[in-house]
Amino acid sequence: MAHAHAHDHDHDQADPHAPIEQHADYRPESLLLEQALRELLIENNVFTAADIQRQIEDTESHNPGLGAKVVAHAWVNPDFKARLLADPKPALTAFGVDVSNSPELKVVENTEGVHHMIVCTLCSCYPKMLLGIPPAWYKSREYRSRAVIEPRAVLEEFGCEVPDDVEVRVVDSTADLRYFVLPKRPAATEGFSEARLAELVNRDSMIGVSFAREL
Repeated sequence: MAHAHAHDHDHDQADPHAPIEQHADYRPESLLLEQALRELLIENNVFTAADIQRQIEDTESHNPGLGAKVVAHAWVNPDFKARLLADPKPALTAFGVDVSNSPELKVVENTEGVHHMIVCTLCSCYPKMLLGIPPAWYKSREYRSRAVIEPRAVLEEFGCEVPDDVEVRVVDSTADLRYFVLPKRPAATEGFSEARLAELVNRDSMIGVSFAREL
């Protein structure tokens, strides 16, 4: 379920209107801790360096193109869309997406009345099985804090102006639960093939910081 956002998180509010940074915001001590933990686990035969490399290659093999295909299929197939929204993993498995090693997933739909945007306020939890590696801005402290404090301002900086009568709903991903946005289908696309529809879906629209591309 989405976390309540009562704006009581420990956010860095030194400059709430600072631009969203484009770097990963890693701290040197975190990198040293990761290296030490990784070497310890390898020494104790929890996994091997080759296992890590295979996992990295598998993760990097995913990209937003897969998510776009899922969205396009949902737009043209009401039964698949219903199953995707109700219970995503079985629906994705039937569609050919390997979700066996993925955390739980919830798909939220953007409609005429509600616009969802995804954030991970604690770190960078992200539906990598559908979107690949998260962008640097998604992991930045600025985005993680401002998305819940002033979501409409953040959306406007992405060029996504949500009408005032549409509710903006921020959902918070965790290590156990990831979110994926099913964007609203653009107008005047009736009769389009799934391949053509998928071309209208970009990564940011599946995070909820933009709309699917209009014609």
